[in-house]
Amino acid sequence: MSQALAGLEAAGLVHAVGRSTGRKGPGAVLYELNPRSGFVAGLDVGRNWLRAAVADITGQVVARRQERAARSSRALVEQIGALAHQVAADAGLRWAQVRHATVGNPGVLDPARGTVALAHNLPGWGRPGLVDAVAEQLGGAVTFENDVNLAALGEQWRGVGTGVPNFVFLWVSTGVGLGIVIDGRLYRGATGAAGEIGYLPIGLGDLHAPASRRRGALEEAAGAAGVVRAAKAMGMKRPRTAKAIFAAARAGDPAAARVVEAEAARIALAIAAVAPVLDPELVVLGGGIAAGAGDLLTDLVERELHAVSPFRPRLARSALGDEAVVTGAVATALAAAQEEVFNRNRDSERREIVV
Repeated sequence: MSQALAGLEAAGLVHAVGRSTGRKGPGAVLYELNPRSGFVAGLDVGRNWLRAAVADITGQVVARRQERAARSSRALVEQIGALAHQVAADAGLRWAQVRHATVGNPGVLDPARGTVALAHNLPGWGRPGLVDAVAEQLGGAVTFENDVNLAALGEQWRGVGTGVPNFVFLWVSTGVGLGIVIDGRLYRGATGAAGEIGYLPIGLGDLHAPASRRRGALEEAAGAAGVVRAAKAMGMKRPRTAKAIFAAARAGDPAAARVVEAEAARIALAIAAVAPVLDPELVVLGGGIAAGAGDLLTDLVERELHAVSPFRPRLARSALGDEAVVTGAVATALAAAQEEVFNRNRDSERREIVV
């Protein structure tokens, strides 16, 4: 053990921080990871916002940035590269010092073709060559992951999902999706599309409408645009955003209150469809709508769920809010970087032994 730790110390991966005391015999040397032995980055690419964070090898975030996302895919690719380099500079680093980066975005990655499918909320994001273009902008080791999957991993790492082996993260914002954690591990399904519940055929009257086939019936009904449409149908005057509608409901607007109740019923139906299949212990509600509605929506969803289903998973709002995706991206990049750093050191030790 002493030789192994000496090798890690020589490689700059750990350093001594003192000795244990209070017991008979010589004190044991105490080590900890050297925070500056490696850095990782997480990026969240959304329709409205682009977020980035850099963390050291211990998981401590040392810099973060966010800015409004560009509207065209070409401009957004360039913006991702620029923001990544800026946040690294904020941490006092060159981008070359970042060992691994994880990019979270809507849709499902097709690794064979290098394209992203089902990313309708990011115009142009499914075009061929986009994944390669982002990787070229960033350079180094880059992985891509669905944003809601990363939100679930972020909540598992540093949110209300910590220590919960079986839970789902229900994302309701511009889009609707589900991150699934089973036995402590992210579940992606056969093609990576597990959790694309926006396509569940519930919540919209005309299931054969072109929009419901393209984006999914549940997403059309329960996503942000669906909330605004419902508010107009309820007679609200100039309902511009879902956030404004929830604020009006909280202020006592009766039409807005009916919209919130209808939204809660749709979300409860989604949970009722998922619960018998996955039997989660916990359902985490996240995304812009869940954040904007707060406990008002959570309480209504719980009431509606109890009315339509015998399943009773615990409901909780995301503890990470807007930072859920980028936190999961950092966690994913960190796991990859730690494995790379320590495996490389073990390989070096093996070579020295052979020689």
